[in-house]
Amino acid sequence: MRFISPAITLLLSTCAASSALAQTWPAKPVRYLVGYAPGGGTDIVARTMGVKLTEMLGQQFVIDNRPGAGGNIATEVLIRAPADGYTIMAGNIGPIAVNPSLYKLSFDPLKDLAPVSLLALAPLLIVVHPTLPAKNIKELIALAKREPGKLSYSSAGTGSSNHLAGALFNLQAGVETVHIPYRGAGPAMIDLLAGQVMLSFVTMPSAMSHIKTGKLRVLAVTSGKRSSIAPEVPTTAEAGLPGHEVSAWYSVVVVAGTPKPVIDRLHGALVKTLQSPDVRDRLIAEGADPIGNTPEEFGAFMIAETAKWAKVVKVSGMKAE
Repeated sequence: MRFISPAITLLLSTCAASSALAQTWPAKPVRYLVGYAPGGGTDIVARTMGVKLTEMLGQQFVIDNRPGAGGNIATEVLIRAPADGYTIMAGNIGPIAVNPSLYKLSFDPLKDLAPVSLLALAPLLIVVHPTLPAKNIKELIALAKREPGKLSYSSAGTGSSNHLAGALFNLQAGVETVHIPYRGAGPAMIDLLAGQVMLSFVTMPSAMSHIKTGKLRVLAVTSGKRSSIAPEVPTTAEAGLPGHEVSAWYSVVVVAGTPKPVIDRLHGALVKTLQSPDVRDRLIAEGADPIGNTPEEFGAFMIAETAKWAKVVKVSGMKAE
């Protein structure tokens, strides 16, 4: 009888266990972490995906909002969870690509998180409260220059795409607007609608309904070309601020060490969900462009985004608040 070493036995057992886990996953509800309060773009996309994943896979995908520290709280919860695919997170630009340059973290997103898929990209809208006397970007810049430090803008938190867009706006326009961070896009939107802050750089999913009802005035879209959802809205370049291009992005990540067969099964379900007409139409209607790339492609994207925004954080002097 041929001798089989303990190491080979362990390897075979591990592979068998991973294969069995992938075949049965999910056998119980999956926790879907969102690092922001309900109502923002990340939350909207996660809930849209969660409903369809629940229907497709036969287990509940339970949204668990853990706002605070620019998404770091939710990320820490994910990293402490078992690497079995039963805790996933709605990843975005803040906790993955920006926070390593802003915070003294106890973890490294590029090492401690495993990419699953980039779900969608969404340009931001530069919006103001309708009582603000600025009808376009040039008037907004002129107003900010007349009253430096008096005009404030809200964001979903330090290091969020809203914050980054505001920091770039200050740099490129040569103005001093004040950043007011909130515990998510939802609370930030509430104060913007109430006129507590007068300016914001918001995702389309969180703003389109308020723009349509006249509760917000939109000045520009932060993309290289006009959005098919709001073709009447000029790009920032067309409005007089060239180079100001920022997109929010939505993704799914799991903790590093999650078995590849589980990641592959989750990835397949995400891509199939994005191909579903009702989900795709919902995201497009909200101004988000569905993607659904591979874990490897998304991993490369995470690395590139981290390098890009590290430079912006350094040049702008952005600090965690």
